[in-house]
Amino acid sequence: MPMESGHTAAILASKVKGTAVFNAAGEKIGHVEDIVLDKSSDRIMFVALGFGGVLGMGEKFYPVPWSVLDYDGEKEGYVVPLSKSEIEMAPAYDLKDLTRNDGDFDSMRSNSYAYYEVEGDW
Repeated sequence: MPMESGHTAAILASKVKGTAVFNAAGEKIGHVEDIVLDKSSDRIMFVALGFGGVLGMGEKFYPVPWSVLDYDGEKEGYVVPLSKSEIEMAPAYDLKDLTRNDGDFDSMRSNSYAYYEVEGDW
């Protein structure tokens, strides 16, 4: 059922993975590489935003709180209210590190939520 914003409350992860991500200026800055879930609370920990590198080499993954992304149907992608340089300064990791030590609740997730000025929901 659509919410007030026109978005739906439920979405398949397979529809999110691979979706383009744009900055506030409308420039494509990356893609949703994956979604990291917290199995103990049944919540999304964050979205792994991938960008940078060449031919997949050197790409970094930015754990972005789900609430920071806003879907834009015209762009068929998500928009973040940040510039590319602001994203580049955000905490970034290798993809395998995003789930190491259960998402490292005390530092990785906390640092990312603090950077994007989002209150933790855990």
